[in-house]
Amino acid sequence: MRAAHSFRLLVLSVLLALAPAAARAEPAVETVRILTATGEHDFRVEVVNTPKARARGLMYRKSMPDDHGMLFEFKAEGPVSMWMKNTYIPLDMVFIARDGRVVGVAADTEPFSERIIASPEAAAAVLELNAGAARRISLAPGDQVRHRIFRR
Repeated sequence: MRAAHSFRLLVLSVLLALAPAAARAEPAVETVRILTATGEHDFRVEVVNTPKARARGLMYRKSMPDDHGMLFEFKAEGPVSMWMKNTYIPLDMVFIARDGRVVGVAADTEPFSERIIASPEAAAAVLELNAGAARRISLAPGDQVRHRIFRR
């Protein structure tokens, strides 16, 4: 009986020790503001900035609220390639330079496609939104994205 109790305490201790790490594994949810010809538009985004989080992205998710998205932060500005493998949600991909300027928009990407979607210019980030969001807010190259990761 004493051995079983000790084992339970050990398992509980390990779980409690790992809990803070598990909590940190969830991406932070922050606000991104996009300035277009139609005004300012706010989205709640998960910020992913590690190779593992970027590799997973929005894969396997079945839905996302209209005002949400995912912001992929890269350490350096350069060519960026994305794909839709294992992604159920059709997306608009917004390629963004280090200064927050939109350099390209790939609208209505095809779910589950392994076709490479490349930035037309060097990018430091990609913002993924539900398909149709870019059209709805009249998002175009040259528009500005405001968030802490972009220099002003």
